[in-house]
Amino acid sequence: MNNTPNKIDRQREHQANERTFLAWLRTSIALIGFGFAIARFGLFLRQLNVALAQQEPDVNPVFNSENLGITFVVFGIVAIALAAWRYNQVFWEIERGDYRPHRLPVWIMTGVVIILGILSLPLLLLRNPISPRPSSMPNQPQSRYLR
Repeated sequence: MNNTPNKIDRQREHQANERTFLAWLRTSIALIGFGFAIARFGLFLRQLNVALAQQEPDVNPVFNSENLGITFVVFGIVAIALAAWRYNQVFWEIERGDYRPHRLPVWIMTGVVIILGILSLPLLLLRNPISPRPSSMPNQPQSRYLR
């Protein structure tokens, strides 16, 4: 009977480990989703600018929404791989009874998300002005009913 409380405590530790892994999984899915949305929304805005202004906007070849979106997706993939590795490491530490928390992964994740957020700001704040569309389009055929 003395072993029962120890077994229940170990089960709770494993369940907490699984909840932590699932939280990292949700974070990774969110990063991947944000990355996809950022990349596709940038493409949408560029196509909208072409449709409204009839000209291709200037896009920085390095710092643009597609590259930022890809960075978010890659970081989301790396985060879930590290979370799975950490889950397995903590699992065996619990089994051996020598678990010690590590703060370094939390600080690394925090730092990378802050950096990605800061890199997102110029994309949100700096926009190319849309020049007005010309009133008459000489290259477009006139309808015969408008004469």
